[in-house]
Amino acid sequence: MKKRNAWLGLILLALLLGAGGRALWLWLDKPIERVSIRGEWEYVSADYLRTQLAPLVQEATWLSADLGELRRRALRIGWLNEVRISREWPNALVFELVEQTPVARWNDDFLLNPKGESFAFAPLGVPQGLPDLAGPTGSGEEVLTYYRRLTPHFQGLSLSLSQLRLEPRGAWRLQLSNGAWVMLGRRQHEIRLARLSASWQRELAQVGEHIRYIDLRYPNGVAVAWHGESDFAEENE
Repeated sequence: MKKRNAWLGLILLALLLGAGGRALWLWLDKPIERVSIRGEWEYVSADYLRTQLAPLVQEATWLSADLGELRRRALRIGWLNEVRISREWPNALVFELVEQTPVARWNDDFLLNPKGESFAFAPLGVPQGLPDLAGPTGSGEEVLTYYRRLTPHFQGLSLSLSQLRLEPRGAWRLQLSNGAWVMLGRRQHEIRLARLSASWQRELAQVGEHIRYIDLRYPNGVAVAWHGESDFAEENE
């Protein structure tokens, strides 16, 4: 009898604790009333971030909120590179946000971060002074890497690149800071760039502002078109 009473006591205690725990959970699991955002941002504003985050927590409650899922959804917000979320007593969530660092414009509607990963910039504007890069879907890292390789080469000619394009068939073309286009093609890039450097230093630099495009896709020498002449041909090699 004593043993049976002891078991009944334990069962009653467990039920009471369970009921108490459930009541405590319900008491704590209140709707989220405050969202704090922390971080240092150069391009995005706190108002923009609040507007983007508000729908994510609209129906969430403090204890039941799935922080992992919230983080995944928050990372879909344009301009966010990293998101960390924590709970703050009694009914708040804290978002620590790291913004993307744009290094180039990509295919008109996107920007690239330093890893060559694309992200949408809308509804914000595009930062000034970024190079304009383009290429097939998924080629952002390749195009950015090649842009970085080309930059020192043209700096040595007192030039910079304003645009770099990788065409679907694998040909490259680029635009110099003076507005001239350079048709680099698909093959023998180093040889062609060396030929361009020699021609530029020998004679083309003096007439650079009159050049419409330079075609390097020839076995020997370069072809130059001047402003007022016909458009350049499509890449054929």
